Amino acid sequence: MVGSNNYGHQHPLLLILNEDQQLNVAKCSRCREKVSTPCFSCAQDCGFYLHKVCAEAPLELNHPFHPDHPLLLMQNPPYPSGGYYCNFCGKGRTEFIYHCSCKLDFHIKCALFTFNIAENNLKELDHVALQDEELKDDSKCFGCWEPLAKYTHFSPDCGFNLHDKCTELPFKLNLECHREHLLVLQFYSEQLSCKICCQETRRIGFVYGCSPFIKSTNHEHPFTLFNGHQHPLFLKASAPCFCCAEHCGFYLHKVCAEAPLELNHPFHLNHRLLMQNAPYSSGMYICNFCNKSGHKSVYRCSSCELDFHIKCALFTFNIAENNLKELEHVALQHSLIPTENGDEKLKDVSKCFGCREPFANCTHFYPCRGFNLHEKGTEIPFKLNHLCHRKHPLVLQFNIERLSCKICCQVTMRRGFVYGCSPCKFVVHIECASQSPLQVIKSTNHEHPFTLLVSQVPFTCDGCGTGGNHVAYRCGTCNIIIHKNCISLPRIIKSKWHDHRLLHTYFHYIEDFRVLNCLICHDEVNTEHGSYYCSKCNGIFHVKCVMKDKDSYEIVENEDEIEMPIESSIIVIESNDAGEATKINHFKHMHNLMLGPFVGGYENSCDGCMLPISDPFYYCSECAFFLHKACAELPKMKNVWYHDCKEPLALISDKAFECRRCWGISNAFGYECCGCEEKICLRCVIALTPGARTCLKHEHPIFYYTKHNGKCNACGRTTQSAFCCKDCNFVLHLRCFSLPIIARHKCDEHLLSLTDHDDNCYSENHYCDICEESRDPNHWFYNCSTCDTSAHVYCVLREYPFLKLRSLYEGNDHPHPPTIVKKKYYYPDCDKCGRACVDVALECSKLECKYIVHWDCVVPYNLQSFWGLYE
Repeated sequence: MVGSNNYGHQHPLLLILNEDQQLNVAKCSRCREKVSTPCFSCAQDCGFYLHKVCAEAPLELNHPFHPDHPLLLMQNPPYPSGGYYCNFCGKGRTEFIYHCSCKLDFHIKCALFTFNIAENNLKELDHVALQDEELKDDSKCFGCWEPLAKYTHFSPDCGFNLHDKCTELPFKLNLECHREHLLVLQFYSEQLSCKICCQETRRIGFVYGCSPFIKSTNHEHPFTLFNGHQHPLFLKASAPCFCCAEHCGFYLHKVCAEAPLELNHPFHLNHRLLMQNAPYSSGMYICNFCNKSGHKSVYRCSSCELDFHIKCALFTFNIAENNLKELEHVALQHSLIPTENGDEKLKDVSKCFGCREPFANCTHFYPCRGFNLHEKGTEIPFKLNHLCHRKHPLVLQFNIERLSCKICCQVTMRRGFVYGCSPCKFVVHIECASQSPLQVIKSTNHEHPFTLLVSQVPFTCDGCGTGGNHVAYRCGTCNIIIHKNCISLPRIIKSKWHDHRLLHTYFHYIEDFRVLNCLICHDEVNTEHGSYYCSKCNGIFHVKCVMKDKDSYEIVENEDEIEMPIESSIIVIESNDAGEATKINHFKHMHNLMLGPFVGGYENSCDGCMLPISDPFYYCSECAFFLHKACAELPKMKNVWYHDCKEPLALISDKAFECRRCWGISNAFGYECCGCEEKICLRCVIALTPGARTCLKHEHPIFYYTKHNGKCNACGRTTQSAFCCKDCNFVLHLRCFSLPIIARHKCDEHLLSLTDHDDNCYSENHYCDICEESRDPNHWFYNCSTCDTSAHVYCVLREYPFLKLRSLYEGNDHPHPPTIVKKKYYYPDCDKCGRACVDVALECSKLECKYIVHWDCVVPYNLQSFWGLYE
């Protein structure tokens, strides 16, 4: 016996070379057949045995009879049943298997036995005795299909039968009935009929087959090569291609079928591109070159998260390798096409992926995937030396990281390619690298011309306030240095982020030494460089922030045109000596409103936002109508930065709606888009107005960030956008920011105050007095300090905290107009469902009519709250 490694077993193994009596009953732990020498046995006699040939079986087997894919050795079959049938001998097994995704499965011995025959390693068959006795059954040779009787043959334990003479079958042969290709000896898992005898081929054994006649891993049928001759079916792919042998309409380009599994792309030198199925749950992906979707097969670099269509990867590969002969199947096109009148016009405004110039008057390649390239673009040099980067040569490559061009300072599109130096993170557009910059540029927005300035020294652009390198333009008169693209910055714009026009300035004087923060990103604006500024309210914006979304602003072409004033919602009737309006008329209320003193405590709510009333506010002396001063002064029409429509939003009231920002249901004031009719409540409009906000539960000002991943201090849930404090880690959801600071509930006779933390350290006190379940002391809750009542926020507010009670509801089929009520102590049964009306309901305004229904029983689906503010 000889010692050996353990081949995955927990104990050491011993190599047995001589027959042993114990081997008569032992079985190999891999092939599950009777053990014969040479084999391995467990040194601690635990009953583990392993054929030597099974132990040394390779993890991947490149079998000559199945050249398309390697066979992978797996411990368990990849099927739910846990078993498999060998596609060669036809017998079942539950453990070790050689498997291919073509749905080919083989016992270890079957795979290795046929491998040795294919490789003509007949010496490996010495341990299999030749037999010459006549068999009583009708067993046939797996090679020639003649009976085994009267011929010497191999018959291993696995049931594979082969005549001695059939071990010398040629691997390839020419056949008269198929002159187009050689026939190759191969496994065949499909039950196709023989083209000579027309008998159906058995699933086990092997056959001679045409190598182009292959099995697709993504298609259930085999398919064969089509070279463009007559074909009974309509082709969905250009020849040469493979078409389904079962005529199910499946086609595959030959170039796609023969695409390598790994591609070392010259435009992506860091990693290989691997062909695989799209690794996303949807099965779809977006090609990082042509920007179009694809599914199934993709060339992917998982490290860089790059995905490419097969044709995009191969097309650019051929360009990089200068294999222009491979582009002959892509027709050259001309962008000018004749019209009915004989004129010529541009077919589209597509640009070349190389130089980014339009296709007008230039022949170009236009493959089916939308990759556009001038014919001259195929001759772009793979490497070049550039004055802006003298340290290393620039290499043509995919722009993985979307770095900005060091010449024009514009962020490079993900699609297409660029010249870059990966170690230095240096990228330039192809057109910027190949063109000579203009020496002098005249600007329509500046009185002096700008002169080219090339330098290795970084600079700060006086147009946009961001950094630049190498190429700049300078106005010597005004001592201004700017990017080339910033020369054309519009002088005046109208932005959704602000109510007034914004003026571009190259620098801004501040007399009181204040720090001005951008109203979008909330970072400081360096007023020594370019910005957009509002002289009416001192609002200021970074150039990059306010112009990031092209749909969020309009360029004011005529600077002399008078700006239309904002239409106010109020008419001032009386004012005090300080100019503050003390008596007004609001277009949404029939009576005049007076500027408070503060009366009534927190008993009343603002009829605009439905939050508790607080100073300063207006009230009606003739009815119970209150408006915060900020709510009353909102304009009739308004643009907001978070709404995509170009139409303005109009102020509405007394109409039940769902807010598209906080998803709350309200019938107080709101804004409705004049285009899409989307509605936003007043709480969200005020909260999301650009600028700093105050929170009664926090000492510092807070700012709204459209992208913020964190946890809300009020509810503990994760955020994607939130109000944040720049001085500490305080974070609030939009909904949590608009919570009422006081609320009333029948569980307590006093008003409940919103509380941000529980000082009581006894865990038995951390329960909600309404639902009687536990609550997190670190989350906000409502509390009465007099009675020591504490409750979850949601338990107090429920689903509809912002509906105006006792107001009429329109849209119900009841003959009398119902009013919105909330029953607290007496719960009549709903006329619709028969259950008690515990919370918000609609009650007939006529005293003699006893009609009452749940809110959820009669209102439209979009006015029903299924989760409320908190769950």
